[in-house]
Amino acid sequence: MAFEVDDIYATCERLQAGGVAILRPPRDGHMAFVRSPDQISVELLQRGASLPPREPWASMPSQGEW
Repeated sequence: MAFEVDDIYATCERLQAGGVAILRPPRDGHMAFVRSPDQISVELLQRGASLPPREPWASMPSQGEW
């Protein structure tokens, strides 16, 4: 399952603050994977063009499996 979001960085920041695991951070400003509370891997895609790489996401390692 995938969702397009208006700002992938802001979305990941909000989800992470709420306790959601960011499995594959949006290092490229375009794609991320998160784990839902029921352990489903969910893909997030930046709507439109990719955003420029931004820290801390650009150097954040992946975790787990997605």
